[in-house]
Amino acid sequence: MFIPLLIAAVVGYLLGSLPFGYLVARAKGVNIFEVGSKNPGATNVRRVLGNGPGNLVLGLDALKGALATGWPWLWLAGQWLINGHTRPWKFDPSFFVFPEMLVGLIASMLGHAFSCFTKFRGGKGVATGAGGFFVLFPVGALIAAVVWGLTAALTRYASLASMLAGVALTVAAWKLHQPPLLMGVSLIVTVFVIARHRANIARLLAGTESRIGQPPLSPT
Repeated sequence: MFIPLLIAAVVGYLLGSLPFGYLVARAKGVNIFEVGSKNPGATNVRRVLGNGPGNLVLGLDALKGALATGWPWLWLAGQWLINGHTRPWKFDPSFFVFPEMLVGLIASMLGHAFSCFTKFRGGKGVATGAGGFFVLFPVGALIAAVVWGLTAALTRYASLASMLAGVALTVAAWKLHQPPLLMGVSLIVTVFVIARHRANIARLLAGTESRIGQPPLSPT
């Protein structure tokens, strides 16, 4: 059991560490760590470079979270297709790869936040975590996405929308009676996201937080 979990952690961390925000901005001649809020996440890339690059980073960050979470399941399904199986295939969340998928999700968020490719600097992990939860818990991820969209539309604060989306995810896992492991990981992810937004919380309370579509009022 330890070796598969270790592999999931290493693969998840390396996938999460891929610094797409930095790379996309660098391709445009910009060091994202020196402009805007100095954060390599999609929100800052969009603020500095526009919707196109920002949406590209958003999609890539979500994709790496989905891959880090879902590759153990894909591997298992591939083994079944290649070698056959003694029973019809069905996805069972409590089956073999579920712990590895959870570890991959957490490791990918840590990799995104503390990337080994950018001297352990990184983003807040929201898009990466969202990609992972769309694999693990699609209904909860969709609920969180709706909460994010409504909050962003009403307040224009991406940071507040991200934190409330995390809370919505945890509540959804509890209300929809998900496995205890999934509920625990959703809570850990929510706490992690809120902790990564602590500077944003201070700015929200001070009234200096930047809204979506406007330049940052103060650096991160």
